[in-house]
Amino acid sequence: MKKTMMTTLTVALLGSTAQAQEQLAVVGSWSNLPLYKQFTTPFWTEELPAMTDDAFAAQLTSFDQMGIAGADVLRMLGDGVFDIGQTVADYTVGDAPELEGLDVPLVAATADEAKAMVDAARPMVEDIMHDRFGAELLGIAPYPPQVVFCNGAVTSLADLEGKKVRGSGRMTTKLLEALGAEGINIAFSEVPGSLQRGVIDCAVTGAGSGYSAGWWEVSDHLLTLPLGGWDPVVIAMNKDRFDGLAPEAQEQLKAAVKEGLEDKAWAAAQGGLESDIACLTGQGECAAGTSATMTLVEPSEADMTAAREVLESEVLPEWAERAGGDWATRWNDSVGKVVGVTVPVAN
Repeated sequence: MKKTMMTTLTVALLGSTAQAQEQLAVVGSWSNLPLYKQFTTPFWTEELPAMTDDAFAAQLTSFDQMGIAGADVLRMLGDGVFDIGQTVADYTVGDAPELEGLDVPLVAATADEAKAMVDAARPMVEDIMHDRFGAELLGIAPYPPQVVFCNGAVTSLADLEGKKVRGSGRMTTKLLEALGAEGINIAFSEVPGSLQRGVIDCAVTGAGSGYSAGWWEVSDHLLTLPLGGWDPVVIAMNKDRFDGLAPEAQEQLKAAVKEGLEDKAWAAAQGGLESDIACLTGQGECAAGTSATMTLVEPSEADMTAAREVLESEVLPEWAERAGGDWATRWNDSVGKVVGVTVPVAN
């Protein structure tokens, strides 16, 4: 009888443990890009249970595998279609123009500078997630700096004038237009075909993203001017689902996302850029595979000065009008102080 009681108790305890484990439905960003392959996938599918004492487990897919647009991820997250969503912040600015302030082009040349900018913006992003999307911010991870792939010769920033260029986000597109280019809105997955057919002349994305997606097969010049910022990916959880967790579980989950996903992606960001450029141009060792032979075009001081002047005199004031003076003031008091830029705010 004692043996039977012990067996029954063990089964009951095991059942209780299994029931206590939170099963999370997670939707990540582009499945073919390094962020998803190197960091998102191992964290959610392998590392999360061990990092949370088996309190959480996850089922992972990506928005492209689901057949939904990146812009729909946070809307669907707020509706409770899944528990956790990851998407590029710039994809959602149609619903929340104030979110453009998370990723301003040209103001962060290194991963450390970009991380400082994102950390300064984090309280604003938390409020945007709550108010706009009914979500709780868990983390913010970077893609590499957004550079320019061109099918056709370019030697400087001035050569983009008159060209049809796909931007990586709204603020990037506005900057391209202010520089004299024609900003084109094309989905990431449609870029290779558009470059090949001449629908566009150039396109902006992360160096590693462009390498992984094969953009080097349909373009020949790489301008490493960081016209698109760092394209941060927001990691958020449905607010009702998050609020339903015990406070200890909330802290445990956030700590795991920070340590296991966000921090690792940031730590790899700068070194990743150097390796990605080597893979795209053949100038250096490519650990990711076969090297391409794109022509490397490094920006001059004159290029950087001209782009920054346009950013501060035209692009950021236009954003302040769309986002509203209160958000522009918050940005000035946080991100602006970190990057040394002040957005004019109308009285």
